[in-house]
Amino acid sequence: MKQDFFESGVVYHVFNRGNNLEDIFIEEKNYSFFLSLLKKYLLPAANIYAFCLLKNHFHIALRLKDENLLIEKLKQKPYLAFSNLFNAYTKAINKAYNRTGSLFQEHLHRIRVEDEEYLMQLIAYIHLNPVKHGFTDDFKQYKYSSFQAYLSEKPTSIEKNYILSLFGDKSNFEYWHDMNRLYWEDKMNDI
Repeated sequence: MKQDFFESGVVYHVFNRGNNLEDIFIEEKNYSFFLSLLKKYLLPAANIYAFCLLKNHFHIALRLKDENLLIEKLKQKPYLAFSNLFNAYTKAINKAYNRTGSLFQEHLHRIRVEDEEYLMQLIAYIHLNPVKHGFTDDFKQYKYSSFQAYLSEKPTSIEKNYILSLFGDKSNFEYWHDMNRLYWEDKMNDI
C-alpha cells in the first residue's frame, strides 16, 4: 500500500471484495474472526462509524486518528493498520482452506467523505447493503453490520455518539434508514 493512502482526521468509506468475485467469508466463524482483527488493527488507528460484512465484500465507514499520535503510540503510519488487518486475515483464510494467493481484489478502495450529509447517507447505505445484495430482507436483524449496535445500550467499539448526534437521536437514525430503504426500493423498481 502507498504511504499517502489515507490522511489523518479524514472520514473514509473503505470497501473491497473477494479476488475473482470469490467469497471472503466462507463460514460463520470467519465473520467473527475478521471483526476481531478489525478491533486489533483498526481501532487503534481509527474511529469506526459503521461496518457491514457480506459473503463476498465488506464496507466500513471510519475516521483516521491523528497520524502523529499513531506514530508515537503504535510506531506505525495509519495505512499499515489496514495492511496488517488484510494480511492477517488472508493468511488465516489461506491456511484454513488450503488456498494460496490474494484473497482480496487488488487494492483496498476508499472514498473520502467530504461532509456530514454524505456521511449520513453512507451510514444508511452500509447498513442497507445486505438487502441491496439479497443477503437478507431485514437489514435490522443482519448479524454482521453495526446497525444493531446503534440501537443497543450494550458497550460497543463503534463510535456511535457522533453519528447519532448527526441524526438527532436513535428514532431519527432508524427512520432515516427506513426512508432510504424505501427510496432505494423505488429506484430498483424503476429499472
